[in-house]
Amino acid sequence: MKELDLTKVTEEVARLCIEANYFIGKDVMGKIKEALEKEESPVGKNILEQIITNDGIAADDQVPMCQDTGLAVVFLEVGTEVKINGDIYEAINAGVRKGYEEGYLRKSAVRHPLDRVNTKDNTPAIIHTKLVPGSDKVKIIVAPKGGGSENMSYVKMLAPAAGVEGVKNLIIEAIKAGGGNPCPPMVVGVGLGGTFEKAALLAKEALMRDLNDKSPDPVNAKLEDELLELINNTGVGPLGLGGKVTALTVKVNSYPCHIASLPVAVNINCHAARHKEVIL
Repeated sequence: MKELDLTKVTEEVARLCIEANYFIGKDVMGKIKEALEKEESPVGKNILEQIITNDGIAADDQVPMCQDTGLAVVFLEVGTEVKINGDIYEAINAGVRKGYEEGYLRKSAVRHPLDRVNTKDNTPAIIHTKLVPGSDKVKIIVAPKGGGSENMSYVKMLAPAAGVEGVKNLIIEAIKAGGGNPCPPMVVGVGLGGTFEKAALLAKEALMRDLNDKSPDPVNAKLEDELLELINNTGVGPLGLGGKVTALTVKVNSYPCHIASLPVAVNINCHAARHKEVIL
């Protein structure tokens, strides 16, 4: 059984917090460049060109690509053959504190939703944990989540009779209501099934997928293609100023659910779609 070095966890989380905010993913930049080729609106094209320039400057100068450097969301996968001596959650939070301080990243966490007092170190992180049977590895994904895109999220318990059309209508409603707030062209994560809270987690997990992949589930894959076409036909466009490209891609994750329920969640990433990962 492998023993996990929690000091290494802290160091890696700090690095991931910084890199996720400085360096756009290759898959994301590829989709933005594709969008530039597809976009017909002169304003939309100009916006996409500015996004590409901005992301290039951020990488070259090693500065945040956006002033909203996000709340730290962490997906943690721990193998059952890993021995942990100590508090891995505290190690992660120590990494967030270190990364946001050393990377000169804006601290956006408040200690209570109502008193709004800033914690001044961007902790606590939002940590989702999975155990992986038989593995001696630990996988950490850090996904800084900005307020503009997160605020445009939906969770709705539909009746099963609503079917696929009800799902599509709900998602299009979310996109239209969001307009330019989530800084399109966006990445749209959809969670179907489970329960109220599971659907939301599925939607956020969908945002961690490579932008070029396809769902292995044929029903989900078909829905991804259909939704992308519908979303890009809304005319919201880059930054909500009109155009053909409102979304870079749509990712649908699903899970079994109760016979009486059809949970649906929509979680949106801005055009930066920030996340970085490491395997220890």
